[in-house]
Amino acid sequence: MRPLRLLSVALALALPLAAAAQQITVSAAASLTDAFKEIGPKFEAAKAGSTVRFNFAASGVLLQQIAQGAPVDVFASADQDTMNRGNDQKLIDAATRKDFAANSLVLVEPAQGAVGLKSLQDLSAPSVKKIAVGKTATVPVGRYTKQVLDNAKLWTVLEPKFVQADSVRQVLDYVSRGEVEAGFVYRTDAAVAGDKVKVAFTPTGHTPVTYPIAVVAESRQKALAGDFIAFLSTPAAQEVLTRYGFGKP
Repeated sequence: MRPLRLLSVALALALPLAAAAQQITVSAAASLTDAFKEIGPKFEAAKAGSTVRFNFAASGVLLQQIAQGAPVDVFASADQDTMNRGNDQKLIDAATRKDFAANSLVLVEPAQGAVGLKSLQDLSAPSVKKIAVGKTATVPVGRYTKQVLDNAKLWTVLEPKFVQADSVRQVLDYVSRGEVEAGFVYRTDAAVAGDKVKVAFTPTGHTPVTYPIAVVAESRQKALAGDFIAFLSTPAAQEVLTRYGFGKP
């Protein structure tokens, strides 16, 4: 019996290690929070013994974390520029990169006490005292916003009104709480906020909002990381993304 007992102990010790070996960390753009939190359990159910941990923040912040050695297996960005930087810095496995979703930029107002904005030029009105925008250095929605306002020759004019946000979800929070008169977010974020905000209009004049994803170069779970990326193309994952308002890339 003694050899059997030793074998049982060895198996008991090995099982947690095996389970840990099937865990991946996915760092994803803040706008993916709700959809990915729903996709995660579906992936785990489809891939027996796997576990997915998520880390949500602004895409630029996530890339900085990866560059500093954070143990990340998959990186999903809300723009191509940030992923391009990851590629230039050799932080991602370029062969695994693919676009998996699309979005659109919208201008939102608080549902209560909305000014009633109809155009970008309306943002210059005295009734609009504060406008929430993502930080252009790290938040993709901030760069899309700058493209729109630069094309309308309004960025410099409106800059004194800007309230800088660390992520698109922080922009949404500022608007939801009525702390600003307007903010630029993605259509999917506006939908998540429900009746707390109203979409004023959809501005134009920015590059397409597409989401690339890739395996992180230093990942120790590249096969499972690749499986997660592949899972995003399955009907189960696509149904979730579509329901949250994401489009095809």
